[in-house]
Amino acid sequence: MESRFVDVEGTALHVGVTGDGPDILVLTGGPGCVQYLESDEIAVPGHRSWYPEPRGVGRSGGGRHDMERAIADLEAIRRAMGVVAWVVLGHSWGSDLAVRYAVEHPDVVKGVVGIAGRGAQRDRTWSEIYEAGQATEPVVEIDMSEEVWSSLSQSFTDWIHRPDLWRGLADCVVPMHFIAAGDDIRPSWPLRQLATLVRHGRFSIVPDVPHDFWWTAPDIWIKTVKRACAGL
Repeated sequence: MESRFVDVEGTALHVGVTGDGPDILVLTGGPGCVQYLESDEIAVPGHRSWYPEPRGVGRSGGGRHDMERAIADLEAIRRAMGVVAWVVLGHSWGSDLAVRYAVEHPDVVKGVVGIAGRGAQRDRTWSEIYEAGQATEPVVEIDMSEEVWSSLSQSFTDWIHRPDLWRGLADCVVPMHFIAAGDDIRPSWPLRQLATLVRHGRFSIVPDVPHDFWWTAPDIWIKTVKRACAGL
């Protein structure tokens, strides 16, 4: 794993990179978590994988920001690294960010693989089911920035309230494969809805794995991601 820093308007953002082949951008959750997927052991075989750490988190400078700034940072990293276009793999919140990135920059996103995301909603029933299951969810300790979590969470709410949200999603031509974890406490119906809404959408479930199966079942994670990327 190689470690790089990219200067974005005076702020140094950390990016890990490993492997060779077609480019894949890997986005982690939170929002505001450190880059927990940055590992050679779970990298996508046959790809050059890029692991940005969000502004204000971990090894990256900066602080609180919104989704617009997060996407601008990804674009700055892509240009600085000389990447023409890439597949975007997002886990949890990273899946939701990947979807907006694809809608706004379809010319540079070749496909989206969204794993265990929330989807573009804040449904009360969804939240009640999620909150009821929290006590039983396997705990994976991940460092995060509360400040960044707060600002990006508010920005997500602002985005899903935009009047053009559903039109932008329905018109997006980027292939998207949404994958739910079978034992996730997060209901999967928003991912099914997204897969039906976008022009080239797919939905699948990985049975008997929790939300963070990149940690609990890395072999299944690698097989899942490899198959999804090959199918875009």
